[in-house]
Amino acid sequence: MTKYEHLFEPIQVGKKVIKNRVWMPPISTNLASKGYVTDELVQHYGMRAKGGVGLIVSEVVTVEPNYIYLPGDMHIFDDSFIDGWKKVYDEVHKYNTVLLPQLFHPAYMAFPLPGTPQLVAPSHVGPYYAKSAPRPITKEEIKVLIGQFADAAERVKKAGGDGVEIHAAHAHGMLGGFLSPLYNKRTDEYGGDIHGRLRLTLEVVEAVRERCGEDFIIDVRISGDEYTEGGLTLTDMVYVAKQLEKAGVDLLHVSGGMTIKRGSSIPAAGTKLGTHAHLSEEIKKAVSIPVATVGRVTEAWAADEIIANGKADACMMGRANLCEPEFANKAKEGRDEEIRPCIGCLRCLNGIMFGKRVACTINPSFELVNEETLTEAEEKKNVLVIGAGPAGLEAAYVASKRGHHVVLCEAQSDLGGALKTASVPIGKQDLTRVIQYMTHRLSLVDVDVRLNTEVTSEMLENEFAGYEVIAAFGAKPNVISSLTGFKQTMTADDILTGKAFPGRKIVIVGGGSVGCETADYLAPLVNDRFPRNRDITVLEMAPEIMMAESGAGRSHLVLRMMEKGIKIECSAKVTSVTESEIHYEQNGVEHVITDADTLVFAAGYHVDPTVENMLQKAGVSYHLVGDAKKPSNIKEAISQAWDIAKDL
Repeated sequence: MTKYEHLFEPIQVGKKVIKNRVWMPPISTNLASKGYVTDELVQHYGMRAKGGVGLIVSEVVTVEPNYIYLPGDMHIFDDSFIDGWKKVYDEVHKYNTVLLPQLFHPAYMAFPLPGTPQLVAPSHVGPYYAKSAPRPITKEEIKVLIGQFADAAERVKKAGGDGVEIHAAHAHGMLGGFLSPLYNKRTDEYGGDIHGRLRLTLEVVEAVRERCGEDFIIDVRISGDEYTEGGLTLTDMVYVAKQLEKAGVDLLHVSGGMTIKRGSSIPAAGTKLGTHAHLSEEIKKAVSIPVATVGRVTEAWAADEIIANGKADACMMGRANLCEPEFANKAKEGRDEEIRPCIGCLRCLNGIMFGKRVACTINPSFELVNEETLTEAEEKKNVLVIGAGPAGLEAAYVASKRGHHVVLCEAQSDLGGALKTASVPIGKQDLTRVIQYMTHRLSLVDVDVRLNTEVTSEMLENEFAGYEVIAAFGAKPNVISSLTGFKQTMTADDILTGKAFPGRKIVIVGGGSVGCETADYLAPLVNDRFPRNRDITVLEMAPEIMMAESGAGRSHLVLRMMEKGIKIECSAKVTSVTESEIHYEQNGVEHVITDADTLVFAAGYHVDPTVENMLQKAGVSYHLVGDAKKPSNIKEAISQAWDIAKDL
């Protein structure tokens, strides 16, 4: 018997019984080819079905040919797409998993590919980043659109499909836009009050049901609240949920927020688990059909609690199943420590808008070669891994899985490397789970782990003679030597590792992620002008802070910094210091800070050449990975280690 009894209890949706309550919501992959299903997509969904997921909602599937949501998304606007979908269903049905393609018209969210017609929308109103106003869709075009949804659903049924999800959430796409008073300004029968704005979605539901019959699941995704002034409220959406049930909908997928309000619909790292569960709880009270919740449900215990406490009937667990395809099986079998943890970083989606394929910081094995398909190396080698940060831990595990004899040497007294430092700032606690997971993995393979062991030239020449080396020794923070004359200086890493303790009037040089996270970490939790509160200024040379970052995580961090009263000065270059003064230039004007007591360097990292010089002198075969190769991020470190070790 599983300890998560609520999560793994079957549930009836429409005429079908779903084997459990671990479901996967839509996550764009950019794995399609001109809208058609590829072998990689079949494998992608097949792996999650094999991993035990009860129900999967696919990424966006567009129902008409003129507007593309993302270049790598799937289509089903004519019969030529049916055969590909048959392949997907043949694969996922092997594991008794239900799959619902998410039917969608992108409307004003369409990707601006060359030749795209003027964007259409409920009204002339488009999102804030639109380059020009979309045109309102006509009533004649609405009739065509309803037919396109019904045609698409019928093609799903012909492919052997179980049903569809109709996307009407997040003020996103045509149906979501029609529902939201922020984007629907119509005065005909499709606008005005909630009844008019809901009309199109109800007519789509009616057409799909008429075309596909009672055995076909119809799921509608809605925002339980748009969390925005002038937007949809929970009161609105409880009413909407009742109308959808009356219209014959089998399942409600309750999200929240809006696409263009960063962090409201897709929550960032460090935000609460079950972000929208309070919405699904209220909607569940008002209807008798199943209600699923979504939004940072990344751990089995949290999902089980949500269901046990009556907040939802099922949990859509997207990033958890993306990161760990075997999530459901491992949770059911009580192997929680073997579940690869999602850290909520959203690297999976950050590159999607730029045409990149879906990716994961913690799971580098996304392609056709993955951990399940790793084969033993034909030639077994002796492998020395130097450094037990994320790159070293990944390299040691994968090399051992391939049958090599692996020794992992770490100069410090414990494992984790840069992950330990990175886990200290606010909202980064999940990184500690990565260290625990990677450490546990090593216990499952035959790796000789040696702590407090700094590799020397003598060791390379003697004990490790003939070993192939993977060097993952990390990077060192930059210290600006011309500024060390100030009375107290330290690096952000010194602070985060507890090696140094700053004063109360702090200036941080560098407004990248590390500088901003350190400022957030040091700032008072309440900006109440209490005399002992720290006073923090961030000086950044670039026009804006964290220019290399995007998405919900950046947004939350910047908002917290502003709320805490952290002073942010951009286009600001520190020119000189004395023992008691910090001089900087901003827009051609000289400024001086005379009352600071601490100067903190958050000015990037550099590779220390000492270890590589030693390896070169010893004449050994070696590979540099992670920060030992070039200072980067956790994703790059783990991916590089995977790529090297899987081919050793």
